[in-house]
Amino acid sequence: MNDNSDDIPAIDLGAFVNGSKEQKGLIAADVDEICQTTGFLVVDNHGVPAEITDRAWSAARAFFDLPLEQKLALHSDEPNCPRGYFPFAEESLARTLGVESPPDRKEAFSSGPPAPPSGHSRAKNFDFFYGENRWPGELPEFRDAWLDYYRAMEGLGARIMQLLACALKLDEDYFAPFHGHHLGALRALNYPASSSPENTAEHRAGAHSDYGTVTILKPDPLVGGLEVQLPSAKWVMAPPVADSFIVNLGDLMARWTNNRWISTVHRVTGGTADSAVPRRQAIAYFMNPNYDAEIAAIPTCLDVDETANFAPILAGDYLVNKFRAAQVAEEAEG
Repeated sequence: MNDNSDDIPAIDLGAFVNGSKEQKGLIAADVDEICQTTGFLVVDNHGVPAEITDRAWSAARAFFDLPLEQKLALHSDEPNCPRGYFPFAEESLARTLGVESPPDRKEAFSSGPPAPPSGHSRAKNFDFFYGENRWPGELPEFRDAWLDYYRAMEGLGARIMQLLACALKLDEDYFAPFHGHHLGALRALNYPASSSPENTAEHRAGAHSDYGTVTILKPDPLVGGLEVQLPSAKWVMAPPVADSFIVNLGDLMARWTNNRWISTVHRVTGGTADSAVPRRQAIAYFMNPNYDAEIAAIPTCLDVDETANFAPILAGDYLVNKFRAAQVAEEAEG
């Protein structure tokens, strides 16, 4: 992808999973180039049943259609808790990059892993990551639809990580031990419609990079807005996709690869200030490593005698600091 193209490259994941060693090598080489230049790709033939995606999509829509007081009942009293309901304008993602920015024009529902890993001591921030998820009692089918989708994303994420390992000339299962008791987070996002007097030129989600390993996004097939920043600083619009997923690398993957691969800055915009903006929905699965996984430069990403760009860091420490940085301070909300 170059600055004369508005296309995010597409990859046939099924062809990789079922391909010969030679076919896998060719696809992996393409992915390596994509990850070095844009860090975003469209994943086709992914193996996730449409029925699972459709149920989760409808469940999220039904949740956001609930009265505000019912949604607020799922807002955690714990400061910076990454689970439950996040009201409109409670976050500012641009702040995770140190940029002072107005709150994002969105609301969200999030969950973490369905259960904490067995055999692990309750270390620092353990409950932050593995605490009990919150569910809307008014929607009895929500939990099953959500958890089915979560598990489908776990499987898809594992297949994507096999592809990424091959792209780095590693064993296919290289990343599996780092995600054995992962911190995968599932989040539905709702960007309400707004009329022109409400300054629709404001970003619905400010420019940011994602924090973890990879993000698997199911974007709204009818309403766009996701923009990706190229290395030249030019912004391009992500393509509308109905049956595919958009995948991008996160900060920890960039650190893992010693910046061979990039965690690309992106944002969600709402058009111009003189036009109304329609409602938009998305569901994002953030594939994050184990809380106690040490993220250090992968040997195949270091030349002989090359020094790593980053000191090793525990994934949990990095993620909790990033998440807390995104929260809008109470005094800023008033």
